[in-house]
Amino acid sequence: MDNEVRSIPKGGLFAGRNLIRKAKDKRWHKKTYVRKILGLDIKVDPLEGSPQARGIVLEKRQVEAKQPNSAMRKCVRVQLIKNGIRVTAFCPGNGAINHINEHDEVIIEKIGGAQGGAKGDIPGVKYQVVKVNGISLKELVLGRKQKGR
Repeated sequence: MDNEVRSIPKGGLFAGRNLIRKAKDKRWHKKTYVRKILGLDIKVDPLEGSPQARGIVLEKRQVEAKQPNSAMRKCVRVQLIKNGIRVTAFCPGNGAINHINEHDEVIIEKIGGAQGGAKGDIPGVKYQVVKVNGISLKELVLGRKQKGR
């Protein structure tokens, strides 16, 4: 019994309060914690934390895909109604760009790339078009519905 070594917590027997305080202080060294607590991701986000946003199409444009692909991805430049910020949104689907005209009202959402960044081979494009003038873009591409005049 005399030869046994008792395990004493690091920092002393009654140092629980200090250990908890130090753990809380160390949280601020983690980038993810700081961004979450200060709300930096929401401040920078054009959608301001909401899942979708309405906007007006300013122009159609083509974005060149990253290496090793050589495609021209069809995108639109959109000005959001809620705050006036302009973003580039991808148009998913074969011939989807043909159903979108300038001055159309579209609803955009995040594409879902890693850590809120761009998805796949489209550099700098974080959003995609979901609806055009209140009609689903997918329905328009498949030919099930027609866009209102």
